[in-house]
Amino acid sequence: MPGEDIEKSNQSSAARAYAIEDGDRNWVLWLIPLFVVANVVMFVVEMYLNNCPKHINRRGSSFGDGGDKCVARFLGRLSFQPLRENPLFGPSSNTLERLGALNWTKVVHQHQGWRLISCIWLHAGVIHLLANMLSLVFIGIRLEQHFGFVRIGIIYLLSGFGGSILSSLFIRNRISVGASGALFGLLGAMLSELITNWSIYTNKVAALLTLLVIVLINLAVGILPHVDNFAHIGGFLTGFLLGFIMLPRPQFGWIERHNVPAGVRVRSKYKAYQYALWLVSLILLIAGFAVGLVMLFRGVNGYERCHWCRYVSCVPTSKWKCDES
Repeated sequence: MPGEDIEKSNQSSAARAYAIEDGDRNWVLWLIPLFVVANVVMFVVEMYLNNCPKHINRRGSSFGDGGDKCVARFLGRLSFQPLRENPLFGPSSNTLERLGALNWTKVVHQHQGWRLISCIWLHAGVIHLLANMLSLVFIGIRLEQHFGFVRIGIIYLLSGFGGSILSSLFIRNRISVGASGALFGLLGAMLSELITNWSIYTNKVAALLTLLVIVLINLAVGILPHVDNFAHIGGFLTGFLLGFIMLPRPQFGWIERHNVPAGVRVRSKYKAYQYALWLVSLILLIAGFAVGLVMLFRGVNGYERCHWCRYVSCVPTSKWKCDES
């Protein structure tokens, strides 16, 4: 289905590259499973409201003829759209748009800014949903266990929001759905967390290189047609900055300050470079959101300011063409 970003499951290997010290506190895990359940429930709602048999019959097509038959008809109104309409086994574009898919015209001209958040809870099909939820489980569970639901929840939601802003600045003529921006935000946060807490890790160079390779592979996938790489990049940059802000770890001396003899000077909670990264990241994040939202609601076309950016999302070859958005 044109315009719907498809997350690739090779993000899941990032979790294996993310070595966290055994002494860290393990938080009770509940937010990431809740996000998975919420996305699955939302997809069931999509399919229920889509009601493929009803709409196929309304178009005057025979329920079982040619390419206009619903897929998995034994599911009744939960059956999928014909594969030539949606090869991902999901609802129609009209259903996704009604439920809150990202649509530039509706966001800018009809003042439906809520779509910048609602789109991250929608998925184009079963394949899209499974790929994203597997990635969320492998990446998100480890992060929530070590940093808690508040920080990871904020990173997930703000990264999805940041991905939607960047996507809307460039993609105008098609809808976009999916949690890809939020997932890339978690990857970005993993990378910045590794950098800001560099001194506490073992095998840090191997972990850094592995994370960079995973990020580059996933971004490279975004140059294929019908994949919203702008949402990926916007989410990644947002998560990367949020990692410096929300995931620095205190120095060991600060953690053990209660056991230090009287009169011994206790180290500051964080190192100087951690404070510097925190401040710079906070400024860049606020400025990025402010500039992006102002440009979006003024109707600025990102391609007019950055002509080469069209190749960030899709590179035309002899095998496929890219939509001009």
